[in-house]
Amino acid sequence: MSPRQSVDRERIWRFFEELGKRFRGAARIFLVGGTTTVFEGLRESTIDIDLTIEVAPEDHGALIAAIRDLRDELSVNVEEVSPGDFIPLPHGQESRHVFIARFGSIDLFHFDPYSTALSKVERGRTQDFEDVIALLRAGKIEWERLEASMREILPLMGRKSLRQDPRAFELNFEALDRLRRGESGDAQPPGSGT
Repeated sequence: MSPRQSVDRERIWRFFEELGKRFRGAARIFLVGGTTTVFEGLRESTIDIDLTIEVAPEDHGALIAAIRDLRDELSVNVEEVSPGDFIPLPHGQESRHVFIARFGSIDLFHFDPYSTALSKVERGRTQDFEDVIALLRAGKIEWERLEASMREILPLMGRKSLRQDPRAFELNFEALDRLRRGESGDAQPPGSGT
């Protein structure tokens, strides 16, 4: 398999234009993670198109096949992932999805930006923190609501998965707050990498 190319906004748009031409069933697809920040122009590129899919069970196989074909033809990585894979989703998240466009019978959205930001806090990598700061600076999310959402889900962290560590999540959020306020010192996420 040849190495995949990074994706920018133009390549993301082209991917969904082509997918809308090939897939005939109705679907809702949500951009998540770094794909949202790239699509919104908050960073130049990402290594893959991260998405969450909502489609009727009888159409799921056809949609996956179309995505796989396009992934190979356009030489891009595509990952099916949800913020709910990393964190308990905050209340009302389904009402905060942001509509982007319709491609054929596919409605494309950004997944709730607060859920996306909190899942990035949970991962705690430097790029994740930079993405959350970019979302804040661009006015895509508000600090007070993000903090309230974090406080809401914190007691639920770690109840469904050993991978979730409530204390690490809280420490990551504190480190994000220091970065946001521009404090010097150890503003790196605990255990952060690049």
